[in-house]
Amino acid sequence: MITISDLNPAILKAQYAVRGRIALKAEQLRTTLQKNPEAKHELGFDSIINCNIGNPQQLGQKPITFSRQVACLTEYPDLIDQPEAQKLFPKDVIQRAKSLLQSIGSLGAYSHSMGVPLIRQHIAEFMEKRDGFPADPETIYLTAGASAGVSNILQLMLSSVSDGVMIPIPQYPLYTAALALNEARAVEYYLSEADDWAPDPAGLLGVLEKAKKEGTRVKAMVVISPGNPVGNCLSRGTMEAIVRFCFRHQIVLLADEVYQTNIFQPATRPFISFKAVVRSMTPEIASGQALISFHSISKGQTGECGRRGGYFELVNIPQEVQEQVYKLASIQLCPPLAGQIGVDLQVKPPQPGEESYELYRDEVAHIQDALLDRSQLLAQSFNQLDGLSCRQAQGAMYLFPKLDLPPKAHDAAKQAGLPVDEFYCMELLTKTGICIIPGSGFGQEPGTFHFRTTFLAPQVDDYVKRFTAFHTQFLQTYA
Repeated sequence: MITISDLNPAILKAQYAVRGRIALKAEQLRTTLQKNPEAKHELGFDSIINCNIGNPQQLGQKPITFSRQVACLTEYPDLIDQPEAQKLFPKDVIQRAKSLLQSIGSLGAYSHSMGVPLIRQHIAEFMEKRDGFPADPETIYLTAGASAGVSNILQLMLSSVSDGVMIPIPQYPLYTAALALNEARAVEYYLSEADDWAPDPAGLLGVLEKAKKEGTRVKAMVVISPGNPVGNCLSRGTMEAIVRFCFRHQIVLLADEVYQTNIFQPATRPFISFKAVVRSMTPEIASGQALISFHSISKGQTGECGRRGGYFELVNIPQEVQEQVYKLASIQLCPPLAGQIGVDLQVKPPQPGEESYELYRDEVAHIQDALLDRSQLLAQSFNQLDGLSCRQAQGAMYLFPKLDLPPKAHDAAKQAGLPVDEFYCMELLTKTGICIIPGSGFGQEPGTFHFRTTFLAPQVDDYVKRFTAFHTQFLQTYA
């Protein structure tokens, strides 16, 4: 016999808004429509538009052909030697599959606990080309998505209930959930909406000092750039200030960089890795600032969420600590081989002159252009509505509009026992079928209210039509 009172209280405390109450309600409505299509007449809509989670292929983003072709041959190697394979698959696909299989063996076997050595070498080459600084395959760990890497590192670092990690607000709920699971403290620092959602470097010291006075030992600082949920991309100057702050106070920097290819203002806000920033600063910082950076195949133009592939790199981490990272990875045996192959294809895509290159280039460009167009259209549509203001996305795949709702809406939300942004999002779902996430699920400045929406859904015109009608009626109802 087991009851909820027998469970780990840390798990009961953890929350994850992205798959929370509103997302569960959306699934209930989807099931209703699937079982009874005529329910659309009662509900007022015939489909659910899921904009609550960055899950590109769920919303119609096509997989990259090269990646799936190589994956196909690595899953079923006997195809490679079939005569038809030479007609179905480009030569570079066949060669890549052979190279991977020679290094891996069978996808059904465990790999090295850090990940396949060849794939880690390819990651190191990718990072060196991206940053202009060397990378060591022996400090790179493949993981079952970036989330698994984050969870492992936090589990490793957090040794006491008085330990804390600085996290941005708004933040991706993985971090508060992981801290809750490890019974550690979230030390919140706010991003400035007026300053393109950049943190105030000068304000970080006050946050740290307040945490220390409360008995918190701050061990790490999380930075998400490009940002989830706010869609920002940090400038080099801001990044350098963050690095100097962490170095001065001996804080490990955890850089969540999974959206690094989702860049929409490359001329003014290009992606810059924290590795590149750290290595280009003073010799003391370049060799002394502890940094762990994370990447994933779930985002960007690959969008392979379900394959669970990612990695992290350890920079300026002592050898004795690295040994414990390896121990933890060994306990978990190895990350999924399909995900590891996905990472390899992400960091080493087709090159000019190779048979698959032109199709790969065109597919990536099409995905990027579509995301940019949708992000701009949605932001413009939101900004045309009373009670809404929205900044254009600099990166990632989200918008984070600000809500300014009338007092009667706040009163109705209070009667329903909900924050007004959650009340608004639940009303939107039940009246239109659009599923978004309230800002309260990510944290926000007190007295402000927002929601997060992806711009992945291809039916953007339908989204805008449903949303505009709802928002206009909502303001009239609570005027």
